Amino acid sequence: MIWRTLLVILRARLRVRRGAPLPPTEVATIRLTTLPTDIDMLRHMNNGRYLSLFDLGRWDLLIRTGLFDAMRRRGWYAVVSSETVTFRKSLELWQRFDVETRFVGHDDKALFMEHRAVVDGEVYARVIVRARMLRRTGGTVSHEELFAAVGRPEGVPGVDDWIHDWAAASALPSTKADAPSVWN
Repeated sequence: MIWRTLLVILRARLRVRRGAPLPPTEVATIRLTTLPTDIDMLRHMNNGRYLSLFDLGRWDLLIRTGLFDAMRRRGWYAVVSSETVTFRKSLELWQRFDVETRFVGHDDKALFMEHRAVVDGEVYARVIVRARMLRRTGGTVSHEELFAAVGRPEGVPGVDDWIHDWAAASALPSTKADAPSVWN
């Protein structure tokens, strides 16, 4: 994955240098191929690998929108706090597919992104990611700080109600609270 990540970062930087930055409301697309290291014993893409490959879509989106450079200058970074994936069709060995990535909004604590694995315009899998912005020196970055640094994008679609419901229902206690592993 490290080589794929470096390649995606390099390509995204080249696209920006060639005058193809991406507005934050647009869909970022990268083309990938299902490799032998991506498949499981059933000879299709391993379910866990989707999440790793969708990370590549996030790198592309963050770099091409300029958000990554703004974050790096300020000592900020993003972490995934939760994600949900839905599979529709399997990706097979050597199959080419696009990873489409876009921002879908935010709540009071996090940004939401959507990723899709798409073959010939057809969705094979979709992931919703909730990510928080943190400081290398500790603490979280407020949306006010984030939008002051990079501007508040116009036209970002609203977050669907089900996504808010999912985020609330899947949340774990804060790191300052107890979270014992007790099975009911």
